[in-house]
Amino acid sequence: MTLDPVHVDGIAKLAGQVRETVETSDQEAAAEEVWDSFLDPLWQDGTKILEPLDEQRRRKVPIEDIALVDPPFPTQHGLDSGTINPTTFKNGLVLDVAQAAMGSVPSDIELHRGRTIIMAVHSNDATLGFGGEWQGGDRGYAKRRVLDVPQVDRYEQRVVHALALYLAESQHALTNADVVEDLFILDGPIYPTGVLRWADRDTELADLLAEDDRPKTVVNNYVDLVERFVERDVPMVGFIKNSSTKALTRALRRKTNAPWVNDTAFFRRILERRDDGGDRQTGCLTATNWFRSRGGTDGIMAADGDALGIERSLDPEAYEVTFFVLYDPRSDLVFRVEAPYAFTKDPECRAKLTRQILHDVAREQGPPLAIGKADELAKIDRQGSEELTRRIERTFETDREREYNDIRWGAVEESF
Repeated sequence: MTLDPVHVDGIAKLAGQVRETVETSDQEAAAEEVWDSFLDPLWQDGTKILEPLDEQRRRKVPIEDIALVDPPFPTQHGLDSGTINPTTFKNGLVLDVAQAAMGSVPSDIELHRGRTIIMAVHSNDATLGFGGEWQGGDRGYAKRRVLDVPQVDRYEQRVVHALALYLAESQHALTNADVVEDLFILDGPIYPTGVLRWADRDTELADLLAEDDRPKTVVNNYVDLVERFVERDVPMVGFIKNSSTKALTRALRRKTNAPWVNDTAFFRRILERRDDGGDRQTGCLTATNWFRSRGGTDGIMAADGDALGIERSLDPEAYEVTFFVLYDPRSDLVFRVEAPYAFTKDPECRAKLTRQILHDVAREQGPPLAIGKADELAKIDRQGSEELTRRIERTFETDREREYNDIRWGAVEESF
């Protein structure tokens, strides 16, 4: 530790001072006021950006009881993708590599072996082109291709990462959609929010999203995915482990004191239960009702949104994002569960989806098992990422660009 004990004590005293200030504001009362008075519906600039699909309420269910019930969907398929993270090389290229995999409950070894692999490459040299056709591999179990990403003056790493990740995920989902029999679970949102957020982040990224076909193709894949599962009458949901959306809290700040840093912090406040002594009660999962969302990036896929000009074959309402929020007191974690309105408009389907996710989280003490399997199959750990990057360095006959912090914090080993 670089801080002496006397400095640690001093910082702790500063934290105590901050705590005293925070405690003077009653966040619990503020959360209850918002819950009771502002969400049925929540308006912003003349638009309902949030409204309950049914009665607005909070529910609780004993963890042991829900874990033992028979799940409504006999089989589940989950999908995830992982990357090596964006890497810049001395030859001017910036790239990321993503692989997507599908897990199933019960297990399907043949399905688990399948992979979709994308190498997204950026160069500021306009004379270079890297795009290619799909290639096979691993005796037909793998599909892979190079994606030539749009040129940008900034945000190269953000662009290669998002396009590699979401193209691999969506393409693998479309390739394997027909094997899903009962329920499909995406590890993450039902639309590629990492791309859709470009509309609000920067003018260059917003123009890229509006004008370039490559990011539109990625978004279109998710639209196709919704249409495919609606056509087959197989529900799909997105299980978001780390939601950072701020659409609700931003809208609330225009109306009332909203001290929460994001929507997750607000929902944790209204779903957490404590006893008279102030200790967290851990015997029950708690959850909200389902909401229809048109705030933030969800507005792009709303019925009155432009969907980036992508053609939609269903009623525009079918694509709208709906969600409920689930709180697990054992881990103090908040999960957001999304589904297209095409499925959740049906109360019976809505109830089955809720019961399935509650059952899975209760049993797994975290994400559903199908997602856990997909995550294990798709993730590229640090050792694998380093090995792959070294192979790419040898192929390029150049090194990745290194910074002092890479050596200081052990991200790479210094070689001579």
